[in-house]
Amino acid sequence: MKKFGMPHPLALLVGGILIAAAFTWILPAGEYDRREDPATGKTVVVNGTYHAIASQPLSAWQAMIAIPKGLEGGADVIMFVFLAGGALLVLDRTGALRGTVNGLARTLGHRETLIIPVFCIVFGALGAAENMQEEIIALIPLLLIVTRRVGFDALTAAAMSVGAAMVGSAFSPINPFQAVIAQKLAGLPVGSAFGFRLTMVLLALAFWTAATMRYAIRTRGQRVESADPPPTGASPVRIQLVMVIAVACLSVFVYGVSRLDWSFEQMGALFFVLGVSAGLVGGLGVTGTAEGFAEGFGAMAYASLLIGFARVIKVVLEQGHVMDTIVYGLFQPLAHLPVAASAAGMVAAQGAIHVFVPSVSGQAALTMPVLVPLSDLLGLSRQVTVLAYQTGAGMCELVTPTNGALMAVIASAGVSYDKWIHFAAPVVGIMVLGALGAIYLAVAIGLQ
Repeated sequence: MKKFGMPHPLALLVGGILIAAAFTWILPAGEYDRREDPATGKTVVVNGTYHAIASQPLSAWQAMIAIPKGLEGGADVIMFVFLAGGALLVLDRTGALRGTVNGLARTLGHRETLIIPVFCIVFGALGAAENMQEEIIALIPLLLIVTRRVGFDALTAAAMSVGAAMVGSAFSPINPFQAVIAQKLAGLPVGSAFGFRLTMVLLALAFWTAATMRYAIRTRGQRVESADPPPTGASPVRIQLVMVIAVACLSVFVYGVSRLDWSFEQMGALFFVLGVSAGLVGGLGVTGTAEGFAEGFGAMAYASLLIGFARVIKVVLEQGHVMDTIVYGLFQPLAHLPVAASAAGMVAAQGAIHVFVPSVSGQAALTMPVLVPLSDLLGLSRQVTVLAYQTGAGMCELVTPTNGALMAVIASAGVSYDKWIHFAAPVVGIMVLGALGAIYLAVAIGLQ
């Protein structure tokens, strides 16, 4: 008997689009009124205003028409991935990346496994600070060079990068797209319960790092020396200048994202400058630099399309006016549960909603105005309500196929979704149980 395996990621997403279209026929159409929230600048739902409207089901053909709309909606992210992927391939062609990686491996000697906690800490911190996800897609070729050089596989590269970043994002006390916006919408001081959340994120990241190291050591294979790219005629001085340019641009990148609120347009422009500068200084010339960009664009095409396809499901549900119905249907039963059980129910409901709303900030704007009055009615702390949102949405990010960033990263790394789930699902399950324990503790101590 043939062993059952997960469908291809693109097939999963198209199936999800068709299921979403079927929901527009099955579920009653309805919507909340919306208003502009002055604290966040977000358009949020108005609690208690859900009402039925005329059904507007989408046909299969209309669902297919929604695909270009989803790609259009993700154009800024997709263009960033193309530009960053092209730039890093140009950088690799100069020989600077591989030479640096080989030098790092020789320096570490037999302590090569240290790269896993180092990268987990770096990406976990970036996830906590600015919800880093899509930005990692372009870095996967570099991470693959690093992991293969020391004998680890592609899944290790994905786990210590996007996996660690998503764990950092999920429990972060400072993530502006998740914790901060949810606290603002809940009427809580930004940064409140900082120590409690910091403890959660440190424990979660330590557990994810340990699980990644355990997997990497158990599956470790033969070390692969990083092959040098085709000769460019670059002298050692040119190579050193290329690395200086790379470090300078990446420093500007981190500063721009964390301090200047850069969007994907600014990030993409910076990577384009990096690629052109590295190619010309590294001796590739105009033609070689252009060829490197073109090859990089091709390598990123599939990953970029997955990002767009993942957004289509939300587009279909919104066009059929059943997204608000799903939110209403999931949250109303919580009003009849005991306080502790309602907190666990919020986690489960937020996880379910995140399958359809892959944007954590968009989910906060959609759900927090509904949950906050409900939590007040139940006598449940608003802080616990925010923790439930972070846990449900954040942990779902690590496993749902509708998370375009996750699917794009593992696709770029050459890791099947089936293999990723086999690794990540048990780890996420344990982390959810730990988070529920923390939430029950928060309820018991009356965390405010």
